[in-house]
Amino acid sequence: MRVQEQRKQLVRRRPTLLNAESARVIMRPHIPGGKARIRKLIARVAKLRDSDVHHLLETVFQEFSARHRNFRDALKMNFERIAQYVPKRLSLSSERCLLLGAYMTSEYSVESAALFNPSVVPHPDQEGMGEGSQRFIMSFRATGEGHISSIVFRSGVIDENDDILFDAISQYVATPEIHPDPVYERHHFRRKLEEMGAHSRVANHLLEGLGETFTFDELAGQIENLRSTRFRIKNKQEAIDIVLWLARSNYEVIFRSDQQISERVIFPVTENEVGGIEDARFVRFTGADGQVIYYATFTAYNGFAILSQLLETTDFLTFKIHTLSGKAVQNKGMALFPRKINGRYVMLSRQDGVNNYIMFSDSLRYWEEAQLLEEPVHPLEFVQIGNCGSPVETPEGWLALFHGVGPMRQYSIWAELLDLEDPSKVIGRLDEPILAPDEHERDGYVPNVVYSCGSMLHEDTLVVPYGIADQRCRVATVSVPELLSRFKAS
Repeated sequence: MRVQEQRKQLVRRRPTLLNAESARVIMRPHIPGGKARIRKLIARVAKLRDSDVHHLLETVFQEFSARHRNFRDALKMNFERIAQYVPKRLSLSSERCLLLGAYMTSEYSVESAALFNPSVVPHPDQEGMGEGSQRFIMSFRATGEGHISSIVFRSGVIDENDDILFDAISQYVATPEIHPDPVYERHHFRRKLEEMGAHSRVANHLLEGLGETFTFDELAGQIENLRSTRFRIKNKQEAIDIVLWLARSNYEVIFRSDQQISERVIFPVTENEVGGIEDARFVRFTGADGQVIYYATFTAYNGFAILSQLLETTDFLTFKIHTLSGKAVQNKGMALFPRKINGRYVMLSRQDGVNNYIMFSDSLRYWEEAQLLEEPVHPLEFVQIGNCGSPVETPEGWLALFHGVGPMRQYSIWAELLDLEDPSKVIGRLDEPILAPDEHERDGYVPNVVYSCGSMLHEDTLVVPYGIADQRCRVATVSVPELLSRFKAS
């Protein structure tokens, strides 16, 4: 009872539950089978009477167009995916092209299964905020059919009374324009190819003809040259596939400025993400020159293996995605500190699925070594521990939250304090969790789990969004002065 009373005094759970909105759907390409099947479908549509085409298309628009922005343009785009299979002798009307586009399209509810594992950062636009109020952006891991994960967003304001007010959610969701990384850096590219096991002779042959920086088109040209030469080596095609897989894993997505933050979804687009984009940990990073960039680490999953990725943005409209490399980025759950420490980047990480680790690097995208930060010490965390997002800077030290897993696979959230100048030193640690599932939070897709991917400081309050049972979310607030005082007492 004493422990429960302490938690209630320290942590204030907010009443609003953040649930998945299954009615919000995106349009995805739905190409039914190979070339032969596509051609048969085109032939069937070509044989329809004009009146039947008109009626079918009119019905499609009546039933689906109100659920999507730019519905007609999306159908045109999906028709273009199969336009090459239309026989040259056929002259298709615009209505038949749109109808074929509809046959090549399906709706996908990105949140139909769950909305969980949130992180929160200050909004880049604080214009109009009164004293003591702050606008924020919250990210979530959303899962839909097939348990495919993506990143979705909500926004809101925390006011001078620490009341949290979420903005209205748009009925729409939209995917962005996707562009290959405009410029690749050769030394980063080579490092990652070595880690991924691309044959060195093939990689060297491809990269020799490229500059220190190169574009996707230049790389594709080198690959075509290699294929057309008599350069013979075992597993050449496998190495080329790895090169292309890596190149397509580094890309840029761009949303339109008229799309609300709740409409934007970063959905898997590359081969390494087909199983989902998992657990983005966002942080507002301030450089030595005062420039602010928002970074997020996330795990790309292809159904068999994971790839550690880094996302960056300044406005939450344009996002650049890069692959992280180095021996220390082969696992999940990395969280970047919000600034450099002694001239180096610092990141919390998971290496073995049991303990907490910390890493230091001169390069944001290359992490070679990790050192043990701490092992489980309390019975409620004996199974494993792991970070709950980027630490928050306080005058007393880096305030870091982490999760512990105990009996019956119950997750709880803990707090510790790391030294400001040397965060590899744990200088304070509470001897009880600050948050554990209560009687209303035990049940869901994965029972007995509370989990966060990142918190935010507001005045003297720590805002902690957390997932409940891998299905829904809530926000808790913690008094930072009270929390710091408990470190001194523990």
